[in-house]
Amino acid sequence: MSPRRLQRGSALVEFQVLAVLLLVPLVYVLLAALDVQRTVFGATQAAREAGRLAATTGDPGAARRASALALQDQGVDPQSATVSFDCPRGCRTPGGEVTVEVATVVPLPFLPPVLTEAVRAAIPVSAVHTAPIDRYRSAL
Repeated sequence: MSPRRLQRGSALVEFQVLAVLLLVPLVYVLLAALDVQRTVFGATQAAREAGRLAATTGDPGAARRASALALQDQGVDPQSATVSFDCPRGCRTPGGEVTVEVATVVPLPFLPPVLTEAVRAAIPVSAVHTAPIDRYRSAL
């Protein structure tokens, strides 16, 4: 048999092996990046909604519920996120500001929880929003 006949079809097999070896990590990285981006969108929207509601109503409970709803809208577990408020001049002072920070972590996809906790295979995500309190609002 000629060497050319022995090589017949091996290029197709090599291409398939290389395609699998290159595409699997690429798809994994893409899934991880999309998961992080989804969480960033949720955290940003949660901080914005909580800040707006805290500035208009002065009720941190309602602001936390609004942030939880915004996180759920993007498929992020609200229990895994922390929402903190900071009001340097008071949360109900006319002309003041309410700063809201939403922080959470995104575990890498398809890893068991034991491995995620052992090697800290999670990406921290946070968002900050500062909302002004209306200057002409009466102090509550």
